[in-house]
Amino acid sequence: MSLPDIIQTVTLKAPINKVWETVSTSEGIAKWFMPNSFEPEEGFEFHIQSPFGPSPCRVLEIDPPVKLSFSWDTDGWIVSFLLKDLGDSTEFTLIHSGWKKPDDLLTKANEKSSIVRDRMSRGWNGIVQERLKKAVEGE
Repeated sequence: MSLPDIIQTVTLKAPINKVWETVSTSEGIAKWFMPNSFEPEEGFEFHIQSPFGPSPCRVLEIDPPVKLSFSWDTDGWIVSFLLKDLGDSTEFTLIHSGWKKPDDLLTKANEKSSIVRDRMSRGWNGIVQERLKKAVEGE
């Protein structure tokens, strides 16, 4: 039985196009997540500079301004950004899927999948609820 997806949702006080610009450009993603070489093109291969070094990624789906999905690193992770237009605000949902079984070893971190998932769940909470919110709303 694989571990459940990490899901983080936040409502941002900004129109959908502003949020999309922040989550679908290299400069925007670097402001709230990590340095990267992202290009908004399906199939594009890029890197995210993680604490463990560069992580290879590939854009899987891009549907402006509502969805962006990419593979992240070599353990089968998929990260998706889903945006929902609420008028003068936007609902943003991050889904980090592709988790293995709890006791499976993730080679780059050299730890069990369950430990890495718990750590990343806390990390995503701060990234989405604080850093993304600040990058979009400017507070």
